[in-house]
Amino acid sequence: MPKMIVSIDGVVIKEVQLTKDRTTLGRRPYNDIVIDNLAVSGEHAVLQLGDNEVFLEDLNSTNGTYVNGKAVKKQLLQNNDTVEIGKYKIKFINEVPGATFEKTQIIKPGMVPPMPATAAGAPAGSAAKPAGTPAAAGEAAANASIKVLSGAAAGREVPLVKVVTTIGKPGVAVAAITKRSHGFVVAHVEGANKPMLNGAAIGPDPVTLKNGDMLELAGTQMQFLQAG
Repeated sequence: MPKMIVSIDGVVIKEVQLTKDRTTLGRRPYNDIVIDNLAVSGEHAVLQLGDNEVFLEDLNSTNGTYVNGKAVKKQLLQNNDTVEIGKYKIKFINEVPGATFEKTQIIKPGMVPPMPATAAGAPAGSAAKPAGTPAAAGEAAANASIKVLSGAAAGREVPLVKVVTTIGKPGVAVAAITKRSHGFVVAHVEGANKPMLNGAAIGPDPVTLKNGDMLELAGTQMQFLQAG
């Protein structure tokens, strides 16, 4: 099913499944996707769904609608297209057979996180890169992880290999951990119960994570670990 993932400054703030023939996007509260920002028009754009295809149409907005950096009036969206409205980026995902894309990881209380997708018996250095080759961006991310300290999944570690990893319980407390050039940051995404970092509530503004920081979301305690 097609969906839109809304983010700003690399932090995912909402995810919307496209189930209706017409899904409106704008600043006014009656829109299906509401983005409360002055750069967004009251009725900014509409998404039209038909035969598992989604057309994006700009509704004569003040600041325009962009897809992959180009201004558009009406365009058929392709899987992984990025719609840009002001500072907001909205990634279009169409889960058709054969489509490949990165999914964010959600850890729910009592859920056992999946083990890293590496062969259990593979030696640690089996995929070593040739000497002198610069480290890929993803390799640095593999050095950081979230260790679950409480609940049924206690003791498991989840490597932070995605650009954005969401953790917590949807509707209760969800935080997003985002990989940036200088390290990792965490921000509150949704839920009335704010996640806690070292005993203090996390606000909407990203907070830099340090090795050993303690996180608590929806009653589940976790620890941020980063090597080097």
